[in-house]
Amino acid sequence: MMWMLEVFAAIQSAPQALPDVASAAQSALPATAAGAAPAVDNGLNLVTLVLGASLPVKLVMGLLLLASIASWVIIFLKQSVLRSAARSADAFEEKFWSGADLNHLYRDATERNRLTSGTEAIFEAGFREFSRLRQRKGMDARIHLEGAQRGMRAQLAREVDALEHNLEFLANVGSISPYVGLFGTVWGIMISFQGLANMKEATIATVAPGISEALVATAMGLFAAIPAVWAYNRIATKVERINVRYEAFVEEFSSILQRQAPVGD
Repeated sequence: MMWMLEVFAAIQSAPQALPDVASAAQSALPATAAGAAPAVDNGLNLVTLVLGASLPVKLVMGLLLLASIASWVIIFLKQSVLRSAARSADAFEEKFWSGADLNHLYRDATERNRLTSGTEAIFEAGFREFSRLRQRKGMDARIHLEGAQRGMRAQLAREVDALEHNLEFLANVGSISPYVGLFGTVWGIMISFQGLANMKEATIATVAPGISEALVATAMGLFAAIPAVWAYNRIATKVERINVRYEAFVEEFSSILQRQAPVGD
């Protein structure tokens, strides 16, 4: 009977100790969390990473930034030039196929105080050579036509070359920038690991800042390369379409000149 009373007394006394333990645990948790909270920082400050990089890596980043800016300038200029070339071709071809007199179109192209371009410049070059050869008596009509075609082909090559100007820069930026950025990353990682030689204990926190700074160079290389490659492919496609349009005009205009150059002229 006595041992049952002792067990009952022990059960009654146990709940009185639990709140003390729980309160102690609860009071310890906020202190631990409060002490650990300031140490958590997941922010990524690119400016700090760039400014903290070594001099060679900074030079690589600066070179990539200049290449990216130059690429965007060329992209916007080329878009404007291509739109202007398309509008000019539309306007002249509408006038050409409306049945206007060729001599009138030629005078209109040569008398204005401006430089012709595109389809109008090709027409001017071909008709000028055709008219010059027609003034020579006794020449075969095929010579007239071949001379006009040579003039148009030469002018077409100059027009397409002007449209393709600076496209090679975009191609170079798109192909070289990732490797330039990779060079900066490799150099930065080498510097980070070289700094571990003077440390007795190395942790991931020791090398992480240096590696993060180096990886920014690769990111900048991709940032410069991706728009350049996209723009190069897009602009090259548009230039090719305009080139096909110019070549079609040369063939069609050659047929018209052939009918105006009778054999024995």
